[in-house]
Amino acid sequence: MALFTGKGDDGTTKTFACDQRRSKNSFVAEALGNIDELNSLLGLVKVKSAQLEEEFVKEGFAKYEIDEKSFADIVNNVQQNLFIVQAELAGSDMRISEEKVKEVEAIVNSAESKMPPIKNFFVSGGTELAALFDFSRTVARRAERRVIAAHENNDPAISKFTLAYLNRLSSLLYALARLTNNLAGIAEDKPVYR
Repeated sequence: MALFTGKGDDGTTKTFACDQRRSKNSFVAEALGNIDELNSLLGLVKVKSAQLEEEFVKEGFAKYEIDEKSFADIVNNVQQNLFIVQAELAGSDMRISEEKVKEVEAIVNSAESKMPPIKNFFVSGGTELAALFDFSRTVARRAERRVIAAHENNDPAISKFTLAYLNRLSSLLYALARLTNNLAGIAEDKPVYR
């Protein structure tokens, strides 16, 4: 298979369930691109998580894991699910299941149980990994907005569990950012508003 065909040189693309070419600026193309960007960023987060996990274990610190799942494995699972979201956007019959939404909710709830309750906003930072999780969270929110725009324009209609999954995903990434700093012993930095 060639890496390029040249068919998109006119600014159009083709998706799974559409016989006609559509603009690369269409709602669905924009949503697909944003999900792809998020998935690529999560690849970096996954690699960094695995590297730090190895370093932490050597130094005797707490593992980067929730319910015996490493952060890298959690992120990899999210990446796999994002391919299902992309397939749905492209018109396939694949859908995110309610079970996948509940899995994310369980991880978020477990992460929250390991930390002090949230009382205010926090300035992103602390560890490099926490900052990467926060950055991923903002990219996830943008991708969610683009998927909703496609859904609202019926290009294509997106299942309610896929929409719920994308909404929970930013909560998961936020929880992982907080827990990363918490496990590293770094206090959360509140905004000062002055």
